[in-house]
Amino acid sequence: MEQQPIIIKRKKKVVAGHHGGSWKVAFADFATAMMAFFLVLWLTATATPEQKQAVEGYFKDPVGFTEGGSPNPIDLGGSASVVNESSLDIESSTIQIEDEIVDELADTLEQRRMEQLFQELKERIEQNETLQEFKDQLLIDITDEGLRIQIVDRSGRPMFDSGRAELKYYTQELLFELAKTLGSVNNKLSLTGHTDATPFNGRPGYTNWELSADRANTARRALVAGGVRLEQIARVVGLSDSVLFDTDNPTAPINRRISIIVLKNKSVGDIGTGRLGQPLIDVTRPSEEQEQEALSKLEEGNWREERPEPAPGELNW
Repeated sequence: MEQQPIIIKRKKKVVAGHHGGSWKVAFADFATAMMAFFLVLWLTATATPEQKQAVEGYFKDPVGFTEGGSPNPIDLGGSASVVNESSLDIESSTIQIEDEIVDELADTLEQRRMEQLFQELKERIEQNETLQEFKDQLLIDITDEGLRIQIVDRSGRPMFDSGRAELKYYTQELLFELAKTLGSVNNKLSLTGHTDATPFNGRPGYTNWELSADRANTARRALVAGGVRLEQIARVVGLSDSVLFDTDNPTAPINRRISIIVLKNKSVGDIGTGRLGQPLIDVTRPSEEQEQEALSKLEEGNWREERPEPAPGELNW
């Protein structure tokens, strides 16, 4: 019997190939396009007719719009505008900021600067022997006007002799040490002198008002001698006993004090820079008849009048 050959069939299994991550890239592109599409719809719905017209003009004639139009076709509002000028091959950029936001940012920045100066003074007091000795006479806080440093009297250790405006030697050293820090800032300074409610009877016509003002001026001279610049001084005021620290005890030593305020820029503006507002009533302004008469003389050429010579001994201004 003949043997039949053995036939072995091998089946090759073909496994489906891996698709990879290309579909993720396509889906991300689709999502980005949809987001851009909805942003365009939202901007179109909120834009004013003038803004739509400006955008339409740009796309119709970009070259002509760039040469003859505004580089900022859409104004989002606000008056403060920062424009960076550039050459023709660099696109100019504009940042629109509301005035209120600018003021708020400036106030926040200045508040941080005051807090930083507050920390510097605290560290200086802890590290300096002279300031550490008078730590109980230094009151430091931050007010609406700025950083306030109050040097107060303590029982047995006054800043001035009674009824006098001359500094004690230790008070002068204290002001010299404070001047080293205050002279390093760019802010203006305000100095205020205060007394207690005890009436001053040293000499006729000289009251606590004059005494508090003289003491504030003495403190100013000491600060300038210690390193504060002359142009830093914005205000020197004497308030007598009108602003007591301890209202329950008007004659307490703590009411006798010198206040030094590192002023914020806004507070300096409130003090004034020498520019006066428009007067409500201007008595120097000529009347309408006088203005018309002067105009007629000017048109007729009779504006120059011959004045008689002054008499001997008479002044002619």
